Parts: sequence; C-alpha cells; structure tokens
Amino acid sequence: MKQLLETGEIVATHGIHGEVKLLPWADSPEFILEFDRISLNGTWYEIQRSRVQKTCVLLKLRGVDSIEDGARLVHHIASIDRDDIELEEGVHFIADLIGLTVLADGEKIGVIKDVLSMPGNDVYVVRGKYEYMIPVVREFVEEPDFEAGTVTVHLIEGMRTDEN
Repeated sequence: MKQLLETGEIVATHGIHGEVKLLPWADSPEFILEFDRISLNGTWYEIQRSRVQKTCVLLKLRGVDSIEDGARLVHHIASIDRDDIELEEGVHFIADLIGLTVLADGEKIGVIKDVLSMPGNDVYVVRGKYEYMIPVVREFVEEPDFEAGTVTVHLIEGMRTDEN
C-alpha cells in the first residue's frame, strides 16, 4: 500500500495573502480539514488554516504568503500521509481498492478499475471479460482482503453492464 495518497489538486489562488484553493478527491471536502500538513510535489507544508468553500478547501500554508507564492503551487497534486488519519472501520482509501482482484463464486471476474461515489453508496467498476457495476453494500460485497489482494462479491442480474 502506498504511504502517500493523492488527495486533490491546487486549482487556484485565493486572495492576496497566499491562500490556495484545493479541489479534493475525497468523499467530501471536510475530510481535508482533518489534516495538519500536505505534500505538494514532495515538499511538505504545514496547514495553518483551512476552510471549506463550496466543493473546494481554502488552505493557508506556512511559507506561502503572497499571491505569487500561491500561484507557483497551482496544478500541483496534494498528497497526504496515510498515517495522519485513522479511518472508521469498513472505510477504505480508493487507492487501496483499485486493482484488487474480484471473486464471485470462487472465480476471478476481473479487477476493480474505479470506485464511483454515488448518493446512496459507492459502486465498484469491475473489468475482466465483462464489465460489472457492483454497489458496495453488505448484501453484495464482503470486506476486502488486502493481504490476498482480493474482494469477494455476490452478483445478481443486471450488474453486468453488457446484459440486456
């Protein structure tokens, strides 16, 4: 598992005092507020202040004190250290799920290629011989086995995307 996880992109500056706007790739922008630091292209920055603005997070980073300083960070990818957060039980980083082998009835049906965040629950996009869209709910998906690199699912009609 990767120690550093990409969590968003700096998309703009905000104001004249070096604040930057981060477009997070998390379930909600509030997730980013839990961190005291982020890495931008391998350089760690202490987060002095952070607040949500619509779907983005405004960050004031130590040492980034002018609009010019902030502009140099635009388009940089922000990463977090997985040790800086403790996830609730049953919650996983998408980066850890991508690439897991998916088993149904003991047979490999493909690998997780994407995880879609939908209003009710996430959906695994699984590709192999066929493509499947599998809702991440207890009835269909067992807890991933990260040591084995697998997740077991229970398929029902309609999950295979090329079925009529």
